[in-house]
This record gives sequence, C-alpha cells and structure tokens, in this order.
Amino acid sequence: MGKTLTFQPLTRIKTRTKMVINLDDNGNVTDAHMSMLNLRGFEQFCIGRPAEEMPRIVNRICGVCSCDHHLAANKAVEMAFGVSIPEAARKLRRLMQHLAWIQNKILQFYFLTLPDFLITEPPRDIMALMKANSELALKAIKMRQLGAMLVEHFAGKVIHPIVVVPGGFSKPMTETEREELLKGAEELLEFAKWTMDFAKKEVFPKYSEIIEKLGVIKTGFIGMVDNGGNHEIYDGKLRLMKADGEIEEFNPEEYADYIAEDIQTWSYAKFPHAKKWGDFALEFDNPTIYRSNCLARINVCEKMPTPLAQAELEEFREKFGRPCQYTLLYNYARLIELLCNAESAVEILKDKEITDQNVRAKFEIKEGRGVGCVETPQGTLIHDYEIDKNGFVTKINIIEGPDQNAAAINLSLKQAAKQVIKDGKYDEAALNQIEMIIRAYAP
Repeated sequence: MGKTLTFQPLTRIKTRTKMVINLDDNGNVTDAHMSMLNLRGFEQFCIGRPAEEMPRIVNRICGVCSCDHHLAANKAVEMAFGVSIPEAARKLRRLMQHLAWIQNKILQFYFLTLPDFLITEPPRDIMALMKANSELALKAIKMRQLGAMLVEHFAGKVIHPIVVVPGGFSKPMTETEREELLKGAEELLEFAKWTMDFAKKEVFPKYSEIIEKLGVIKTGFIGMVDNGGNHEIYDGKLRLMKADGEIEEFNPEEYADYIAEDIQTWSYAKFPHAKKWGDFALEFDNPTIYRSNCLARINVCEKMPTPLAQAELEEFREKFGRPCQYTLLYNYARLIELLCNAESAVEILKDKEITDQNVRAKFEIKEGRGVGCVETPQGTLIHDYEIDKNGFVTKINIIEGPDQNAAAINLSLKQAAKQVIKDGKYDEAALNQIEMIIRAYAP
C-alpha cells in the first residue's frame, strides 16, 4: 500500500514550509512537493494606503530581505511620480543593499547550509558546528554580527529599515561614518576571501559526486544585468536565459509580457514562469520553468563587476560550464556573490562623493504606475503599483524572490527524492540530502 511522508516544519530555511513525499506500493517516489505556508495578503490590505507609506509597510513582508523590499517599493513609487534621485542617494542605497547582502550570505552559508556538509549526525545546526569546530563557528558569528551592525549603524535598523524615502535618502553620510564603515567593510572583504578559499578546499571537492546528481534539473534562468550584460542587483534590465543559453532582455516594467504567474492548490506561493516559452506545467524539462537567485544571476551575466568575483566566476565556468544546472552549486554561487558584495561595499565607501549632502529630490504627487525591481538574496523581486491622482494605491502586484524559484524547487525536490528513496528504503541521512536541495535555493 502506498505511503505519504510529511515533514513540517522544514528547518534552517527562511520561510514556513512543509515537504510531502508520496510513495507507491513498492516504496518508490511517485510525487513530491514543498508547500509554502505563509499567506501574507499585502497585495490586498495595502490598497487605499498613501503611496509614500508603502516602503515602510512592505518591508515587513520579510525579515531577511526587508532592505530589498524597502528599495523596490521606493523605486516603484518614484517611477509612478516621475522623480529621479540624486547620485549620492543612489550610492547610499547600493551600499545599504551590499551590506545587507553580506550578512545575509554569511547567515545562509555558515548557519543554514554548512552543517549539512560538516556534521554527520543530527542536530545539524550552528550549535553542532560550534562543538565540531568552535574557531570556525565563532568566526562566522562574529562576522555576521559585524555585517549586521554596519547596516544598523548606517541605516538605523538591521531589519525593516526606514532610511530610504521616495526621492532619495533620509540623511546624508558623514565623513566619520564613511571612515568607520570602510574599516568594517574591509574586514568583511578579508573574511569573504577566506571563506571562498576554505569552501573550495574543504567543502565542495568532497561532495562532487552528489553535486553532479542530486536535485539536478534542466531549466532556464532569470536575473538582473546592467547595460553591458554584467551582474547587477539594484538597477538594470531583466535577462531571461533558456536552458540552451539563448538570451532575451526586457525592462522591469515590461515583466507582464514575459512572466506569467500560476498557482497550485497546495501552496500559497505563486509559480512565475516564462510566458513566451510555452504552456506551464510542473513537469521535468518543461521549457517554461526558470530559476532565480545566485546561481541564475551568475549564469545570465557576462561578467561580475569586481575583479576578485570575476576571477571566481571564470574558474566556476571553467569547471561547470554555462549555464550550470547543478542545484547544490547555488552554495558556490552564493560565495561568489558574497565576495562581490564585499568588494562593492569597499569600493563605494572609498568614494568620498558618497558624503555629498544632496541626497533627496523634491517631487509632486501624481497619478501613475510604477514598477520597482531589485535582486534579493532569494531571487528577483518585483513591486508593481498603480496610484491615483491623490497619491493613494489602487492596485498592487508583488512577485517575491522565493516565488521565482517555486516551480524549480518542487522539481528538484522530486528529483532528489527519486534519487535517494528506493524500494521503500531510506534513512535520516537520505532524507537530509533531500532537505539540502531545498536549502540550496534559500527559500
């Protein structure tokens, strides 16, 4: 008789989720899926709100990427009102995003992912890592705290910031702040370089066999690029790449022409897919399914914007090709982006123009539509607002980063379950390998 395996909640991921695996009479996998259990409802209860309040409301959608929701909301409002922000404000926003990403990627790699690779028995968490290698764990904790404190020192709050406002930034940076932040950013850059070296020697080579077979699916990819096609996270065009490497680009406000959204009855997540590539179905090798997040971004871009990250990208492509379809290599791509964000933060803080006092432009409220798009550590984020002549929001659509990977996560989960569960035989280690695939996407 068939059997259903249910795991709820899944741990060491950022969203409240449930995993279900269905077995047939012989104990082999017939289906598997991950349900996202959070019903947020922001697209409904924000209707009627003043547009200028949106950046302070929607950053509550996520505690992990609240900076990115804050930025996307401000960009959407500014597009609707037709306002351009001062260059110093743009640099301050980019700096906030880079610093927030650094502490986020340290969290994902050391706290949520690394225990799967270094700890053989449950519980696999940061406390177990502390017992196994206290020097490593303490270094990671210290660096994540440093990253968080830099964001707080600069933006006032680590989570749910309010420092970005329509028209720019709420306050200029002082020279003293710039010098203090630069010291911290340089320390984080040294840690990012050390982490990449450690992972390439002590982590990834030891798991090459499962990397090449577990959770591997064939999909397209989406990510932001600049005008030269290079890696970008704050402002640029969106690039869709088919599994065979064919590329098309579009402006974020055109997303509805390229991205369609499906729903499944067992999850509150939306299932975005490539509208022009065919009919959507949650099936292996369906050409409409694409992936987002770090592996997708380094697949779609031509180059990284910083020298050390570019050298790592070249080495990665030499080993794994382009586009790379190995799901567990999200963890490798994540460290390339950690390095890139640390380099970018140092670069911005060495630019003394960031202390320019002109950080906020004046604007007038008017009717319009605005689309704000940024990358988040979890994937491409889109905020789409329609605003009436009095400045009140009348229509909202939000596509979150984890939603962008919803279809791919479910297919990778099913592929991994079929790999490790055979004839009703499985153990705790096998089931943990399935969870590793979900954690790689960082939903």
